[in-house]
Amino acid sequence: MWTYQGNEFSEIPEGYTAFVYLITNKKTNKKYIGKKLFYFSRSKTVKGKKKRTKIESDWKDYWSSSEEVQKDVKELGEENFTREIIRLCENKGSASYFEAKEQFINEVLENPDQWYNGQIQVRVHRTHVKK
Repeated sequence: MWTYQGNEFSEIPEGYTAFVYLITNKKTNKKYIGKKLFYFSRSKTVKGKKKRTKIESDWKDYWSSSEEVQKDVKELGEENFTREIIRLCENKGSASYFEAKEQFINEVLENPDQWYNGQIQVRVHRTHVKK
């Protein structure tokens, strides 16, 4: 189950395509900051023309791209972790920006005993972030 602002979160709000999240290991308090898209874009050929369609991603069952987080979830069980959405984002670029911003603010690379994150990768443009 995902939570957002202290409430259970199970439906995609209109106008949002991604979110930044925080996964916390309840036993060790070790955390992970990441981002996830609500939708995948697929191409399909119809009558000789490519048509792009949006399908919902696996966000409801998602446990991060981190192999270390996935391993701990498998070994300790999902009940020993919390999944919190810390920011809803209108586009992929703003999700990338806010994911990196949260990672830098929380100094995830400087505190490896407290954070699962092992790297920060981001490529964004100022137009990705709306005021």
